[in-house]
Amino acid sequence: MAGGGREIIVLAVGEGGDPTVLTLELLGLARGLVSEQGMVTAVVLGSHFEGALDEIASRGADRVIYLEHPSLAPYNPEAWQAVLEPYLEEQGAGLILAGHTCLGQDLLPRLAFSLEAGVVTDCVGIRAGEDGFLFTKPVYGGNALATMRVTTPLTLATVRSRVGEVLPPSSPGGELVPLPADPPAVTRMVVRERRSLEAGECPLEEARVVVSGGRGMGGREGFEMLRELARLLGGTVGASRPPVDSGWAPATCQVGITGKVVAPELYIAVAISGSSQHLSGMCDSGKVVAINKDPEAYIFKVSDYGVVGDWKEVLPAFISRLRELV
Repeated sequence: MAGGGREIIVLAVGEGGDPTVLTLELLGLARGLVSEQGMVTAVVLGSHFEGALDEIASRGADRVIYLEHPSLAPYNPEAWQAVLEPYLEEQGAGLILAGHTCLGQDLLPRLAFSLEAGVVTDCVGIRAGEDGFLFTKPVYGGNALATMRVTTPLTLATVRSRVGEVLPPSSPGGELVPLPADPPAVTRMVVRERRSLEAGECPLEEARVVVSGGRGMGGREGFEMLRELARLLGGTVGASRPPVDSGWAPATCQVGITGKVVAPELYIAVAISGSSQHLSGMCDSGKVVAINKDPEAYIFKVSDYGVVGDWKEVLPAFISRLRELV
């Protein structure tokens, strides 16, 4: 196969009835990878799609395969795998894409194992080569990039945000096709406690502004101020690992090699020293602003703008000024 003559499948995910920005980026990426004879298929599982299907169909998908069922929302790995595995075995696709999110990182390795396919996670680039697709991903904690080629007929890949481009809507859109499958009954229930997204707040991986706090915040109270700053900037709150380990911030906020990878247009690091583990999770950020009272903190070496000072003095003045401007 030279490049992308076969079908590319995008596992589409929605939030509040709408497709996520990352899903639309993956559709744009897939459209650019297939040849003229290739096909882009979006697969949508869940419940209460509302207008998501039409939106996905108009953004680069030749067809949208969907199944709406209560057992598929929220995400349940056993139910999703039971539905997707037989469908994917029949399709003969060359590439399956999903976002590098908690869902993608959990589901794609499961599918790759059962389908005996290769899997590449955390891709920051995919291009068509003479002998197949070439996948670029960070290695050594983000200090280097590796380009890989997978030799199995089917490859699965998770992709970071901002890798693909959202295509303008087209009319008519792709065909909508219901998936004739019956999800299995959920036999077990896992109880998780997590902080719900506040009004206007988007998932961390898709946020265009991320305001993160580190060990120097000193406690949970400081993150309330970060949340106010994020709200004024239209962003989302993140954290390095120490605040998460200390219980000041939920695990869903963690940015870094053991947390989430983000690529916002603006990343504000407050009281974060700049360890390599944390930097690997935000190294693709557009502009980086650091606030730290230690002038020797490594975070300043990777920042576009830096403020040397105590966050307890800097943030109130910053927030007060933003309130005047908003």
